[in-house]
Amino acid sequence: MTQVMVPSLLDRIKGLAKSWLDVAGSAKGCEALNFAPDLSDDDLACLRGQMQACLDGKGGEVSARARAAALGREYLSLSTEGRRRFLKLAADEFGPDSHAVDQAMEALRQAPADKRALAEQRLRQVLEPPRLTLLTQFNALPEGVKFLVDMRAELAVLAKGDAGLRALEADLKGLLAAWFDVGFLELRRLTWASPANVLEKLIHYEAVHAIHGWDDLKNRLDSDRRLYGFFHPRMPDEPLIFVEVALVQGMSGDIHQLLDLNAPPGNPEAADTAIFYSINNAQRGLNGISFGNFLIKRVVEELTREFKSLKTFATLSPLPGFRPWLEAKLGTGEPGLLTGPEHRALAQISNGLAAKGSLKTLLADPAWIDDSHLAETLRAPLSRLAARYLAEERKGADRAIDPVAHFHLSNGARIERLNWLADTSAKGLAQSCGLMVNYLYKLDDIETNHEAYAGRGKVVISQGVKALLKG
Repeated sequence: MTQVMVPSLLDRIKGLAKSWLDVAGSAKGCEALNFAPDLSDDDLACLRGQMQACLDGKGGEVSARARAAALGREYLSLSTEGRRRFLKLAADEFGPDSHAVDQAMEALRQAPADKRALAEQRLRQVLEPPRLTLLTQFNALPEGVKFLVDMRAELAVLAKGDAGLRALEADLKGLLAAWFDVGFLELRRLTWASPANVLEKLIHYEAVHAIHGWDDLKNRLDSDRRLYGFFHPRMPDEPLIFVEVALVQGMSGDIHQLLDLNAPPGNPEAADTAIFYSINNAQRGLNGISFGNFLIKRVVEELTREFKSLKTFATLSPLPGFRPWLEAKLGTGEPGLLTGPEHRALAQISNGLAAKGSLKTLLADPAWIDDSHLAETLRAPLSRLAARYLAEERKGADRAIDPVAHFHLSNGARIERLNWLADTSAKGLAQSCGLMVNYLYKLDDIETNHEAYAGRGKVVISQGVKALLKG
């Protein structure tokens, strides 16, 4: 199998640092920076001065870009600890002026009616932290938007337990949310003729079903497949989110068949069903900025225009938290977790071992899928419990505990069908005990389903899933 060499993050950083070095050297009088990787106390003092110089804005546009480029280049050269100290300085020393905020709030409280609008405007101004201006200056640099997206991904890790860094991360999220409004995004169909650097990134970013080289990727771009992604004008070679679609007859219930390299391509003109079998958020720095629902709707529009025979739109999705949830329930010994017939069947197949203990023991050995009698015994309890996990278990009052379920239910899908042993890969067994689920996007019901879930936390399920819940 052909190996794909995806450019490493280090290679990308080196290239970006070189281009920013050229920008930083384009203005006279800009101080050269050379920080130690962990950012010493002396370096922090120099960094503080450089940040303030960026805010003071002396000189013209070229000088401003040069100062920002020098700052960004040093950030790229730092260690994890150095970056934490860099961001901590920006968070703690370039936030809102608390004294000015207090004064503006008091002025607002005392403002007469005809002066209130001006007082409100002043409060908004002083609440905006100087660090926002710092962050915005990177936007004008080559690949500056991608730099900020990656910075937020790092902040999400570094900010745990630190209120100042969390505030900085929230500022950056607000900027990115405005810049990545769905109205600015381009839907692009990717094919085998797409640029190689973009195709390489699909392989790198695929997190649901790993792409094993060029042959595997080519199979996913065949005539009976479609792959679409959202792109931003300032990140034209970076997919933000992408979806892989199989055009088939009938609803698919086995991921191995869809990914089989040796299976002949189907006839897309004869397909009546579009199966969304992999949806990937490619940029961790954009987590919490949702455009996945817009992607699905746009892709459905594209597919219906191209193929008039398509009547069904559904996913073939994992249940990524099912097995951890199940093992937690088995560990606490929840009363009534298994039905009477399930208890008896499991006790019989495990020579009298307690049913809950035997279920955990049996699942620990992945060879259970190769024993047809054992697998059939496990089918009823695992399918029923998976239906309960998807349809009834909650994170909070009104959100499905499974993140994939929450995504599709929020978008107006219904839980249509559970598929037994649909993914028997090591990952599929570890996440979902081999089960997968079809979420159905019935076009006439999408808005109603969305309102039911978003407004009341109601999960819409098919009659088949209802039957599983009854056991």
